[in-house]
Amino acid sequence: MTSLAPGANAPVQQGPLTTTIVYTPVPGADLDVSAFLLGANGKVRGDADMCFYGQTSVANGAVQLAVAEPGRVVFSLNLDRLDPAVEKVALTATFDQNRARFAACSRLAVSVTGGIEAQIATQGMQETALILGEFYRRQGAWKYRCVAQGFAGGLAPLATHFGVEIASPAAAPTPVPAPAPVTAPPKSTISLSKITLDKSRPSISLEKKADGNFGEIKVNLNWHQGGAQQGGGFFSKILPGSGQIDLDVGCLFELQDGYKGVVQALGNAFGNFNSEPYIQLMGDDRSGANADGEWLRINGKEWKGIKRVVVFASIYSGVPNWEATDAVVTLYVPGQAPIEVRVSEEGGRLACCAIALLENVGGSVKVTREVRFFKDQEYIDKHYRWGLRWSAGQK
Repeated sequence: MTSLAPGANAPVQQGPLTTTIVYTPVPGADLDVSAFLLGANGKVRGDADMCFYGQTSVANGAVQLAVAEPGRVVFSLNLDRLDPAVEKVALTATFDQNRARFAACSRLAVSVTGGIEAQIATQGMQETALILGEFYRRQGAWKYRCVAQGFAGGLAPLATHFGVEIASPAAAPTPVPAPAPVTAPPKSTISLSKITLDKSRPSISLEKKADGNFGEIKVNLNWHQGGAQQGGGFFSKILPGSGQIDLDVGCLFELQDGYKGVVQALGNAFGNFNSEPYIQLMGDDRSGANADGEWLRINGKEWKGIKRVVVFASIYSGVPNWEATDAVVTLYVPGQAPIEVRVSEEGGRLACCAIALLENVGGSVKVTREVRFFKDQEYIDKHYRWGLRWSAGQK
């Protein structure tokens, strides 16, 4: 085992590599780990050079975010497959919205296939964004360097350092010593900042596209124990004292031509991405083994034909306890900041929660936080006046 102190480096093996970042979760503060592909000037060339929770595979799969769960993040890399213009791959970690400093994270370590490890000392560390380390080319071969330096201002100065222009800039940051930036960087306008819809900000409208094409809109349902328990991934389905729970994502849809229906695992109503309703459920995770949660795909090329969509989550089996799940639905739209809605209320003994409403308003996408609890999907239907006929179903 090669143990690296900050500034130290070691050669890495050729071919596929796995890089694992482990850390102690900080309650109430999400830690986002990303990878930036950098040119000779230390800057990204564009949006495609960033691998993060909203873009998990870049460079034709040469860099992939394989696992992202509380306390553990795994990247799969094949550095030999990268474009020769890519000189470095920097690994970074940032606390969402500067909600914590790294001093609150008692353990932070990076390991690389082949026996390379870097334990990062976080005691007294005031930074909210860190460059953990970097893979870099040296005389035709790749090496890994432990950096362990960052910024007290969080995501904004970190992104600027790599040539990324944040769509919603934060206040002027105070950087902590880090590698010197290079002037005249190419600009990217991808937004890495999450937008959280809550009671104080319940809705947001995404700008209408000139061609009406929003690309592939992805809706993710995920939940965890707020960092209190480890194991089982982001989508761990074991609740204290409640046994195994099967938590599902689904939606009610209405098209502009009046066609209405439901997309859900119950009744095997998985929908279709390329034809009506242009919404598809990507499988049904019952075991909790899928750290990525469950996904709905909406064909944004056909958004002009969609009138409204209500995204809901349902507890198919197990004791309803929404407060304990810390469930969250995240909407990903290409070129837009991810939009998340958290289910923070208790919900009583009701097994269904209408989480978000997506509406076509003059061609734009209006997203509204709902977080309303119901006995079942039929009661959601009645509340939103869908008018469907319901019968008992099973998976």
